[in-house]
Amino acid sequence: MPFENPSNEEIRDLLAQSKTIAVVGLSDKPHRTSYQVSEAMQNAGYKIIPVNPQITESLGEKAVASLRDVQEPIDIINVFRRSEHLPQIAKESKNIEAKAFWAQQGVYSEEADRILKDDSKLVIMDSCIKVAHAIYR
Repeated sequence: MPFENPSNEEIRDLLAQSKTIAVVGLSDKPHRTSYQVSEAMQNAGYKIIPVNPQITESLGEKAVASLRDVQEPIDIINVFRRSEHLPQIAKESKNIEAKAFWAQQGVYSEEADRILKDDSKLVIMDSCIKVAHAIYR
C-alpha cells in the first residue's frame, strides 16, 4: 500500500495539541529554509529544539547533536535532511516518544515509512509544517 499522509483533521489536531518541535537539520543561517520555517513556527508559539551536531545554537535555543540528546518531551520531530537520511533518522526516532515524525516538503522515503509503520507516531512526509500550520490554525 503506498504511503499516504494523515488526514487534514489529524494534522490539524496534531498542530493544535503540540508545543515542542525538535528540528533535525536546523541551520543557524537565517537564509536557510530550515531556519525560516522554524522561526515562523517559533513565532507561532512552538518551542523549537535545534538538532544538529554542526551548530551550538539557533533561534536563541541551544542545539543538541542528536534526538537522543533532547532532555525534554517532544511533540513533533521535524526533519530538514535529504531523503536518503530519513531511514536512519526514522530508526533513531523509534526510541523517542513523540506524537509525529514530519519530513519537510520534498523529503520522502518508503524505507522510513516501513521503519515507522508499527510506531505510534503520525508519519507525515513531503509536507511543509509552516504551510500546514497556516492552513489549519
